[in-house]
Amino acid sequence: MAHQDLETIRHSSAHLMAQAIERLWPESHVQFGVGPTIENGFYYDVEMDYRLTEEDLKKIETKMKEIIKEKLPVERVVMKRNEAIEFFKKKGQALKVELISAIPENEEISCYQQGEFIDLCRGPHVENTSELTFYFKILHTAGAYWRGDSNRQMLQRVYAACFLNKEDLKEHLHFLEEAKKRDHRKLGKELELFHFEGVAPASPFFMPKGAFVYNSMIEFMRRIYKKFDYSEVITPQILDSDLWHTSGHYEHYKDNMYFSNIDEKEYAVKPMNCPCHMLMFKHYRYSYRDLPLRYADFGRLHRYEKAGAVAGLTRVRTFCQDDAHIFLPMDKIQAEIKDLMNMFFICYAHFGFNKVKVNLSTRPEKKSGDDATWDKAESALKGALDQSGHEYHIKEGDGAFYGPKIDIEIADALNRYHQLGTIQLDFQLPERFDLTYTTAEGSEERPVVIHRALLGSLERFFGVYLEHVGGAFPFWLAPNQATIVPVNNDLHLAFAQKIKARFDKLGLRIHIDDRNESMGYKTRQIQKGKIPFMLVIGDREMETNTLSVRGYGQANSETLSVDDVEKKFLELDLEKMPAPLRD
Repeated sequence: MAHQDLETIRHSSAHLMAQAIERLWPESHVQFGVGPTIENGFYYDVEMDYRLTEEDLKKIETKMKEIIKEKLPVERVVMKRNEAIEFFKKKGQALKVELISAIPENEEISCYQQGEFIDLCRGPHVENTSELTFYFKILHTAGAYWRGDSNRQMLQRVYAACFLNKEDLKEHLHFLEEAKKRDHRKLGKELELFHFEGVAPASPFFMPKGAFVYNSMIEFMRRIYKKFDYSEVITPQILDSDLWHTSGHYEHYKDNMYFSNIDEKEYAVKPMNCPCHMLMFKHYRYSYRDLPLRYADFGRLHRYEKAGAVAGLTRVRTFCQDDAHIFLPMDKIQAEIKDLMNMFFICYAHFGFNKVKVNLSTRPEKKSGDDATWDKAESALKGALDQSGHEYHIKEGDGAFYGPKIDIEIADALNRYHQLGTIQLDFQLPERFDLTYTTAEGSEERPVVIHRALLGSLERFFGVYLEHVGGAFPFWLAPNQATIVPVNNDLHLAFAQKIKARFDKLGLRIHIDDRNESMGYKTRQIQKGKIPFMLVIGDREMETNTLSVRGYGQANSETLSVDDVEKKFLELDLEKMPAPLRD
């Protein structure tokens, strides 16, 4: 079947599911919101007295199959707007009445009816429920605010997968199972990396292991910065609201900011670093010889996100970015962006992200500055991308309010794309802050500013990367790189401690499991902890100065000399710097 046929089937199936729900719970005052198709199926938002459970999902599937067998004709019904409003009022469908009321008066209202069930819809639909012989699975329920407004009532959203053949459905369900196993919130708890507390909504608490990984990511970026001539700065957390008026953020971003009155004056907790960096550049006099000037900042940022929008580490209210601002003359933009793209691709490949999309986002409807300046900015970015040789796609109207941008998306191990890096060209802030530098001729010129983040929000990158590797961090990034297990503490612990001391001197992170537990239990725990290596010491290992080495996910062990293990570990630890950038 064609793609359009699949869309029609999914659309009709949403109505089928709604009809099944209404039949199963006739006394629950079921009201229906919207039931659109989505990438792999469909969903329907319902409001009802009864709270659906996991056990109910199978009941819905069964009832849907019964309705299919009834071979109900599906008929299009057209009404005038006022007629439709009265009709759905009588049916007690207040949500539908609200939707219809927003439609222009002279527009006809299209509905589709099958048996006793009728629903507002533009179509198209199948002609008979018997045509819905497809492969589907009701997946789960979730809360969803009516019309996406957190001030409105919470509805129950019922999700379903739907495909034309059994193989595609099976493949999708396998994907969902893998995604569930890799869910960073689940892994974060299991591996004791981070968690959340009700006292600080959408603000993670990183435990020692998680804090190690987090800080190691920052140190990774610091090593990269040395190679690309960045200077790290530190800026305040709370700043006078006048600064945010100057930058334009107050006008465009106020609803996402936190404010406080201090000494009878309004201050804001910074949601981004750029205005601070503008002040730092303005404070000193720079010439063309000093440019490009690259400020990097790991300052903590705070942004208000609605409760319905936050999700684990991928959308939080407090975070830091591997954020930088580059001040440069117009004629150096293309060379700088070429270096940035090289830097980005090297780092993403090092983290195992080999499928990368590049997007050029142009001026949004609500923008700062005139069209002539935007023309110049967009032309400069496009020229730089053309020169870089990377394929890219245009995303109309998706730029920041102050300038166009390059967004980088990466595909994870499950082939899901995530937006990470961004390169934003800004002519507005240098103007707003009256920034200048001295040219070779002695005149004053405005610099151009590039806003740049590679990993983006470190919290978000942590979550994306954790799912990408399924919790199994590479050796250089693992909080615990290897666990030594003495077979018998009385006989082998002293030798284990000697080996650990040797590795400790090399800066390696090695632990000893000397608990009074069986070898099988310890092995399972080490595998569950996704520790890169397990090193077992028994009589033979002590006699031959060797170690029994088992890598994570491997079924068998190999015996290596202590010298060879040391060499292996040191080589793996070198990966803390990408190979193309090693001295």
